[in-house]
Amino acid sequence: MHEEIKNRLRNRMDKTIESLLEEFKKVRSGRANSALVEDLIVEYYGNRLPLKQLASISVPEPRLIVVQPWDKGSLSDIEKAFHKSDLALNPNNDGKVIRIAIPPLTEERRKELVKVAKGKTEDARVAIRNIRRDGNDEVKQAEKDGHVSEDDSKRAMEDIQKITDEYIEQMNKLLEGKEAEIMEV
Repeated sequence: MHEEIKNRLRNRMDKTIESLLEEFKKVRSGRANSALVEDLIVEYYGNRLPLKQLASISVPEPRLIVVQPWDKGSLSDIEKAFHKSDLALNPNNDGKVIRIAIPPLTEERRKELVKVAKGKTEDARVAIRNIRRDGNDEVKQAEKDGHVSEDDSKRAMEDIQKITDEYIEQMNKLLEGKEAEIMEV
């Protein structure tokens, strides 16, 4: 019974870590990364589509993103989407592709981005703690229903706490790595 609960909790916590990693990809560091722009919404023939559905996105150099639309007619729509966005990136349209030079980050902007990364990590920690609470509630309910003894219940909750600590530690290491990446000049 309690192995089943632990496995379910681990699966949910793994998904939280995956989600945090996806969020980190969207937090800009000094390097170009296709994840920065792939979800940019572009108005195209009356539809709102993410950029990744309209173009191939590549990173040929550490500070350059190249967007090559499948339909050349969408170039101006893509360019407009960049200007409207809050990405603070300046697209360069040469009629075939859009090049986006990633400018170096100022110290102040780096610190803001570290705060953003910390906020996303805190949100993930809250999610992990909520998963722990759900697991503990499940164990308490099983004890109340007479499926597990009080000792087994205590042991299960201790195990759940150990798992929670393990995942929070993993998140802290991921945050440290993201901070180092952001602060890297």
